[in-house]
Amino acid sequence: MIVIIDYGLGNVGSIHNMLKKISVDSVISRDRSVIEKAEKMILPGVGAYDIAMQNLNELNLFDLLNYKVREQKTPILGICLGMQILGKTSEEGVLPGFGWIDADVKKFKLAQPFKVPHMGWNIVYDVKQSHLFQNMHQEELRYYFVHSYYFEAHDKSTIIGETDYGGRFTSAVNQNNVWGVQFHPEKSHKFGMNLLKNFSEV
Repeated sequence: MIVIIDYGLGNVGSIHNMLKKISVDSVISRDRSVIEKAEKMILPGVGAYDIAMQNLNELNLFDLLNYKVREQKTPILGICLGMQILGKTSEEGVLPGFGWIDADVKKFKLAQPFKVPHMGWNIVYDVKQSHLFQNMHQEELRYYFVHSYYFEAHDKSTIIGETDYGGRFTSAVNQNNVWGVQFHPEKSHKFGMNLLKNFSEV
């Protein structure tokens, strides 16, 4: 069972519906007893970095997720802001992230014609072979983005996807049982369905 972590931020309903379409069982929960039994987890996120970390701490989920990921090696997929809090710090706030991946989050500083936030469809280049992008035979992997901050991975071996927007930035990462995507698979039609299906099978 995949548990979609409900900490007050993110398109939990959309993710749940997308998983239902591809016949993958999931549940939306912030209940510790449910999360403790999770076989896989999805950490969504739309909003501000510090609010995300505050909510997780106030719901008493930070330590539980840390234990699930670090000790039990439960697979987790962070989406958008959920990916950003997989790293250590963010220019958007002052609170620390989980630190599961050696990375910091930076604000886009782009010249015209590139607008911030980066919003809309864009191509993800699978720069490293990954289970997340398996069985996708299209020439271009296209996903939907909405973000003003980007993930800067210091360990380049963790980068599995990159995207061009005024320069290359990291749009997908993986280290052991931790996965993250900057885009929204739940808004990305067949490409998102394929990716979530692949995650369900890791």
